[in-house]
Amino acid sequence: MLDRIIGVFKLDRQVFLAVARDEAATTQAAIVVAIVAALSVVGTLLGAMFNVLRGQPRALAGALLGVIVTFVLTFINWGIWSVVTYFVGTELFKGKATLNEMLRVIGFAYAPRMLSVIPCIGGLIGAIWSLIASYVGIKAALELDDVNTIITILVGWLIIVILGSIVGALGVGGAVGFGVLRSLVN
Repeated sequence: MLDRIIGVFKLDRQVFLAVARDEAATTQAAIVVAIVAALSVVGTLLGAMFNVLRGQPRALAGALLGVIVTFVLTFINWGIWSVVTYFVGTELFKGKATLNEMLRVIGFAYAPRMLSVIPCIGGLIGAIWSLIASYVGIKAALELDDVNTIITILVGWLIIVILGSIVGALGVGGAVGFGVLRSLVN
């Protein structure tokens, strides 16, 4: 598995093809996503502890909810992006992959997001690197040309952004509503 993760960091097309074809690699892909989620959680906790040290004691309580949300949303995003990529790539562009192949390829493409544990720029570098890795993996697994691969990725990313915005708006709206209700009761 470590060799595959290193291959993903190197953007090795052959590694993505091997992952796509290896049915046993679905669990490995889930482990990669779990590691990325766990490292994101570490980043959330470190940020909260920094804020506590700066005199914001409530930051830790908010971070605990953030830990759960971050971990769960990482897996949800992986699933949604895999499903959308699969459907767009196979239905619209007649790509050749299965849904499980997309789960494996995209799961492994998350590996560069492990860099998010590096303060300040790690998250940005990891996200960009992961997007490029996704391109290499999706193109290889679906057997698409450059333009169709880019369109497939953009559609999946756009859907995740829209869904994330809706969930975020509901979360903020719910929090505001809860705050108003609590102020009326007190």
